[in-house]
Order: sequence, then C-alpha cells, then structure tokens
Amino acid sequence: MTERTELVLDEAIAMLERTPATLRAMLLGLPTAWTAATEGDGTWSPYDVVGHLIHGERADWIPRARHILAGDARPFEPFDRLAQFRESEGKTLAELLDAFAVLRRENLSALAAMQLEPADLSRPGLHPSLGSVTLGELLATWVVHDLDHVSQIARTMAKVYAGTVGPWSAYLSILLDRTDRAAGAS
Repeated sequence: MTERTELVLDEAIAMLERTPATLRAMLLGLPTAWTAATEGDGTWSPYDVVGHLIHGERADWIPRARHILAGDARPFEPFDRLAQFRESEGKTLAELLDAFAVLRRENLSALAAMQLEPADLSRPGLHPSLGSVTLGELLATWVVHDLDHVSQIARTMAKVYAGTVGPWSAYLSILLDRTDRAAGAS
C-alpha cells in the first residue's frame, strides 16, 4: 500500500481537476434509471451526490481554507450535508454537472492564488465536531471526499443490475453493502 503521511499539493490538485470530467463522462446522457438510482431509503442517487459536491464547492473547501489562513480561531461554519436537496430542486443533471465544473475551476484558481507554502499546510483550524484540524488535512480530505463520492456513484449504479448478474455476484464486491464489506475486512 502507498499511503502518504503529508499532502503533496500538486498531486492533490491533479486529482481535484479531474473530478468534474470524470462525473460528466460517467453520468451525462444516461437514462434516469441510472442517475436517480439509490441504495435504499436515506441514501443518495448520483444526481444527489453531484448536488452535494456543488454545495461543498460553495460552502466547504475554499471558505474553510480561507478561514484557516485568516487565523480565525472560531470553529468553521457547520456544513449542511443535505443542502443539495433544496439547492438542486428543478435543475437537470446536465445543469448540475456544468455548475460543478465551473465552481471547481474557480475554487482551484482561488487555491492557486493562495500561493501556499509547505508551512501553511500545518496551519490550524477548528472543525465544529472534529476539533483541531490543519489546512493540509482539509485539502487532503477534499481529494478523498471526491474519490469517496465517485466510488459511491459507481456502487449505486452497479446495484441497478445487482439482481441481473446471477451467480457472478459472488465475484462483484461493488454489490456488497458498506456494512458487508466492513464485516469481511475484519
């Protein structure tokens, strides 16, 4: 396993730049059966995930980075994990994908304009529930958050055909629920 113990900003940006195009390639033009699919009650569809990512671009990553860089000792504003249901209402998936791409470009430009030095990555912030965090941890979480949601979208879409793959389901770990995977890993 190759696990980093420190953020490498150029590598992080390389990943963050790719998420909008990845989601566009995965989702644009698909029938609603794929983009509105969920894993059950209380779970999110690919459409919902894109809305969540948009809200994160507006309210999470760059606002919190600025908060840290300003030396603000107050906790970050709490993040509304369900805002996408209100903010995405009436919008098409194509509109959401376009908005996400624009916001991500703007946020990566804002990140570049911060001209971060390695020492900046250890600057502290205060998360409202996690406590003390660093700018480097925030930026690394932005990357992993993207990857987590790309994985979630793929898993949700795979389950559309879960009942049709027959005995091959034994070989398709993507069809397992998160709790099933965690139990198998113990």
